[in-house]
Amino acid sequence: MASLAKNWWLVVLRGVLAILLGLAAFLWPGLTLLVLITMFGVYAIVDGVVAIVTGVKQAKNSPRWWVFLLEGLVGIGAGVVALIWPGLATAILLGIIAGWAVITGIFEIAAAIRLRREINNEWLLMLGGLLSIAFGVLLVLQPAAGSLTLIWMIGAYQLMFGVLLIALGFRLRNRELPSDGPLAQASR
Repeated sequence: MASLAKNWWLVVLRGVLAILLGLAAFLWPGLTLLVLITMFGVYAIVDGVVAIVTGVKQAKNSPRWWVFLLEGLVGIGAGVVALIWPGLATAILLGIIAGWAVITGIFEIAAAIRLRREINNEWLLMLGGLLSIAFGVLLVLQPAAGSLTLIWMIGAYQLMFGVLLIALGFRLRNRELPSDGPLAQASR
């Protein structure tokens, strides 16, 4: 977990990318569905690459590094599908985004459970995971929502999720080691 703390900036970078996508969704609500699909595809690929880099950097220090790797592969897969078939029906796009959000949320909750032994306030990542799952479920339950509503939902989700990731990243940067945990013993 010390490796994750050293690479806290990768978590912050993911948050900044999410906020930029969220702001774009609110600043230009008249975007066409094709542009929205392209924005999502690019974001999911970049986010996936950053997650994979985070996992690889933790491979030597954590047995759970593969969680980030798997999350990254899911993100890249969702992004590639969105870019290759931009003409898919809105319902299929919603399914891709909803599935990505739910799977990502599950992995974030798993990572938060693991982090609770290493840092205080890991709830930020768990809250981000719950937010991701809620967003995915909402998209499944409301498939007939208009494109403007979809844009605003994605924008709101990205802004909130980005803020949570940035908060977690800075929390990792300034983390407090438990006095009797394995990281505290290793640092002595």
